[in-house]
Amino acid sequence: MAQVLDTDARGLGAWHIPRSRGALSGVLLMALGVWGALIPFIGPYFDFGFTQDGAWTWSSARFWLELLPGIATFAGGLLLLISANRGTAALGAWLAIAAGAWFVLGPTLAGPWHLGTLGAPRGGSARQALEWISFFYGLGVAIVFLGSTAWGRLSVRGVRDVEVARRRRALRAGDVAPRPMPPAVAEPQVYPSDRPATPAPGGVAAGDDRGDAPPEWSGERASGFGRHRRRSHR
Repeated sequence: MAQVLDTDARGLGAWHIPRSRGALSGVLLMALGVWGALIPFIGPYFDFGFTQDGAWTWSSARFWLELLPGIATFAGGLLLLISANRGTAALGAWLAIAAGAWFVLGPTLAGPWHLGTLGAPRGGSARQALEWISFFYGLGVAIVFLGSTAWGRLSVRGVRDVEVARRRRALRAGDVAPRPMPPAVAEPQVYPSDRPATPAPGGVAAGDDRGDAPPEWSGERASGFGRHRRRSHR
C-alpha cells in the first residue's frame, strides 16, 4: 500500500513548542537543584549531613559533587520552564540528565579524580542511608527521571504542534481564515393541492373541468400531504 505524505505539514512544528510542554518538569528540576546545591551548607544546622565540614563551609568536594551539579540542574529546569524553542528546551533536559548522573557517579569518582573528601555521614545506619539517598543517589535518580521524561516529550512532534505552526504561518502570510457558511435552511415543500385555485370566468376554478362538485364530496380536510376531500355521510 502506498504511503500518503502530507507535504504541507513537512517541517511544521519542528522547533516551536508551547511553553507549557516542559513547565512541570522544569519547576520540579529547579526545586531539586536548589535542594542539591544548598543542603550541604544548611544540613549541619539540623545535624543532617557529612562530618567533613560544618555549615556554610567551602570545600572542593562540596563544589564539585554538590554545588556544581545543583546549579546545572537548576539551569536545565529554568530552560525547560521558559523556552518555547525545542532545541533550547532539549538542551535544558540533557543538562539536567547530566547533572543527575553526576550526583550518582560523583561520590565514587571523587577519590580517583582527587575532587576532595566528603567525610562520613552522621547518625545511625538508617540515618546514614537517608543522607546518602537525599544528598546523592536518590536525588540523582529523581533528576535523571524528570530530565528523561522532559526529553521524551520534546522528541515527539505531535498534531498540536503542527496545527499551531500552521496557524502561525498563516498569520505571518496575512491569510484570513474563511468564514463558515451558514447552515442551509430547508424550504417547506408545497404540493399542488395546497396552492390557491385561480378563479376562471364562469365561476369554475382553473384546471377544474368537473363543474360543480357533488354534494356528497362537500368539505375538505387538511393533512400533511395536502388537502383531501371528505365524503359526507348523510
